[in-house]
Amino acid sequence: MAIEVFNRNEKKYIMDEKTYKQLLIRLEDYMELDAYNIGQDFYSISNIYYDTMDDKLIRNSIEKPIYREKLRVRSYGIPLIEDQVYIEIKKKYKDNVNKRRTAMKLADAYDYLNNDIYPDFNQNKINMQVFNEIDYFKKFYKVVPKVHISYDRRAYFEQDDGDFRLTFDTNIKARRDNIRLEAGDGGDKLLEDGKYLMEVKISNAAPIWFTRLMAEFNIYPTSFSKYASEYKRYINNMITKGEHICLNQYLQHLQTIQFQLVQQF
Repeated sequence: MAIEVFNRNEKKYIMDEKTYKQLLIRLEDYMELDAYNIGQDFYSISNIYYDTMDDKLIRNSIEKPIYREKLRVRSYGIPLIEDQVYIEIKKKYKDNVNKRRTAMKLADAYDYLNNDIYPDFNQNKINMQVFNEIDYFKKFYKVVPKVHISYDRRAYFEQDDGDFRLTFDTNIKARRDNIRLEAGDGGDKLLEDGKYLMEVKISNAAPIWFTRLMAEFNIYPTSFSKYASEYKRYINNMITKGEHICLNQYLQHLQTIQFQLVQQF
């Protein structure tokens, strides 16, 4: 059965293609590919992020409080409506990340999240403890679908140790129209061509060999959130559409767009 609860620390790094390729060669001595990558350089991940009508969750996250949380639906590859996806609730306290998720059919996920129609718990192998947390989150924040974010991933696990994990994401794209997983991975790029986002995921300290590699390649941690980057770009685009936009006009325009997005579902 797929892992449904994750507790770990996460750090992020951005690098160019030359550094990425050199690093992959060195990683062969210490790490092995994720099962999803067997036979292919990358596998695709697609997500729908849910937020409040006024974007409270992402606005709070951008302010970098000690505690933040988010809700999303994730698929591996572009799913059909009857394929399995994951509803995930992700909580972060300082650098500690707790992710809990449960699987269900995409059609059931849409019905539940967008229309308040609960899935058949007897036909779906749903983790009820996780589902109850998601259900509380959904009702408390009254979330709606906000943005589709997809990317291609290459993932590694340390040899003889499943705890230390590295992922490389590229071709990161986002869109705010047609926010459905089965609609494909189209969208605007959030990271320029030739750039890679590396994420380190570990429960304890990183191994010494990895620390030495980071020093050798002059790779340093950075702050990068896919959803936050998309939201900042979205707001900047909204503001620059007109020469002068007063706050009330902007808020009214934003509310209208959000209402139209909700009506799609």
